[in-house]
Amino acid sequence: MRPPATPSDQAAERARRFLALHRTGTPLLMPNAWDEGSARLFASLGCEAIATTSGGFAATKGRPDGAVTRDEALAHCAELVAAVEVPVSADLENCFADDPDGVAATITAAVALGLSGGSVEDFTRRADDPIYDTALAVERVRAAAEVAHAGPVPFVLTARAENYLHGRVDLADTITRLQAYQEAGADVLFAPRVVDPAELRTLLASVDRPVNVLLTPGAPAIGELATLGVSRISVGGAIAAASYGLAVRAVQELQETGTPNYWEAAAAARPYLLEAFVKP
Repeated sequence: MRPPATPSDQAAERARRFLALHRTGTPLLMPNAWDEGSARLFASLGCEAIATTSGGFAATKGRPDGAVTRDEALAHCAELVAAVEVPVSADLENCFADDPDGVAATITAAVALGLSGGSVEDFTRRADDPIYDTALAVERVRAAAEVAHAGPVPFVLTARAENYLHGRVDLADTITRLQAYQEAGADVLFAPRVVDPAELRTLLASVDRPVNVLLTPGAPAIGELATLGVSRISVGGAIAAASYGLAVRAVQELQETGTPNYWEAAAAARPYLLEAFVKP
């Protein structure tokens, strides 16, 4: 008789499944959940993997993006891993550290939680100098990759080039960085806000790892992204923000007209919530 699966066995199986879901031309649609409820809802809707969102989680604390601590973020990730059976990939921002050793410590903690993957950004969090020097950025990715790939439980490491999010619209530098991150051991590459089809075509032809695209207004439709060769699509904090937008409109309607039209949206959602939140 085969012995029962251990938590580490289950984590390893999810991580292997997560990496296998990155298929060129058939992108993994990976929404970003912001709490246990949204994670359960997305999984019940058939999503094969979910990600966390730093901005969405910060909003649940009444804070702006970037204003949660490492311990808070990791505790949040642990809750989502426990809430669903699908792979969970963590938005770990800049891994809450400038130095490679600090990055490695964050990835070590993330692996121990049973996460299937996570990201490391080259954003410094400093408005006056937002992007790490390339050499340091590469060392940070290398330190993360060494930890991610060292143990018996695999961890899918996404390396993010943040240029376009911070006013540095430089495709050549972005590609150079992604190529270096690939060589440093990243499993997946991500350059948020690079959505122009011509730029994406150039980027995709320049690297040999699966590429994630952030779906934004003005981005190609998912079918075109698939044709271009994108392997994964995420939404960042947009769905979380949209849920708050619905709440804003409902409260404004209550204040301004006193009508309950928001009940229509609530009634439409209720069957999905009942299905998603059924006790195991």
